[in-house]
Amino acid sequence: MPLEPTPPLALARVAPTAPIRPARHAGVRAATLARRIDALCLHALRDEALAWPKPGLVTPRDAGSHRDMDIRTFLASVTALDGAFAAMAEAGAADAPLADLQQIGIDAELRMRAATAGVNTHRGAIFNLGLLAAAAGLRAAQPARWGGQGCGRIVARRWGAAIVAARAQAPGTHGNAVFRAHAAGGARAEAAAGFPTVHGVGLPALRRLRGAGVDGERAVVGCLMALMARLDDTNLLWRGGADGLAHARAAALAFEADGGVLAEGWTARLCALHEDFVARRLSPGGSADLVAATLVVEALDGQP
Repeated sequence: MPLEPTPPLALARVAPTAPIRPARHAGVRAATLARRIDALCLHALRDEALAWPKPGLVTPRDAGSHRDMDIRTFLASVTALDGAFAAMAEAGAADAPLADLQQIGIDAELRMRAATAGVNTHRGAIFNLGLLAAAAGLRAAQPARWGGQGCGRIVARRWGAAIVAARAQAPGTHGNAVFRAHAAGGARAEAAAGFPTVHGVGLPALRRLRGAGVDGERAVVGCLMALMARLDDTNLLWRGGADGLAHARAAALAFEADGGVLAEGWTARLCALHEDFVARRLSPGGSADLVAATLVVEALDGQP
């Protein structure tokens, strides 16, 4: 029988070692909104981390295909990021350029690595969710110009060109290595284009599941599998090459074709797929990052 998910672990408070730089100015209303956005982002990261089962990924049950991190690492990282997305939202409200957002992201990554003994748990999430938080702040501060537009579209219009240009300034990342080897766009291309995979795959999958009465971690897992089936996940490419990506996408498509998380015995199927991914050292980290982004977009664009 499939194992039941374990209860969420308590979050340990981690003292920051690098300050999160505040925006140039923020009124009471803007600061309150920024704190709400921060809470939404942190909640999305926790929901993604605690969902089970997820093929190849860290869950409360085990470390998946990872040897340097487990669920406690992830939860400590989330705690360390407290305030980072509020700073992004305040910077967005001040219409800050990408360079200012990047500096906030660097500060957040330093805090993350201090909490995880140097392990990269949420670099992609800092990038994706940070930009979405900044877009929400900008929309609230300038409703006449940006009101009624989704956060993804605002990211593309306000910072998209700068995001593309910034790729040349980070030549040593795994994402850039994969881009050169396989011409897969990765997180930068997704963000610069306004998060089309989030809007075209993640959100529709999540809404279908919500409409079917599915919520909680089951909906999170269903969203993950939909994204895994269609995303050129650079984490999968980095770990398994084109064959590894093709194998993961085919497995996710087959899972969906058989009913996905709505089918009886879905947890047992994903547990078996998890063992297969671990044996192949595959981890769909890019898809997991977009799950969190999907949850954030759903919340931000669904609120006044």
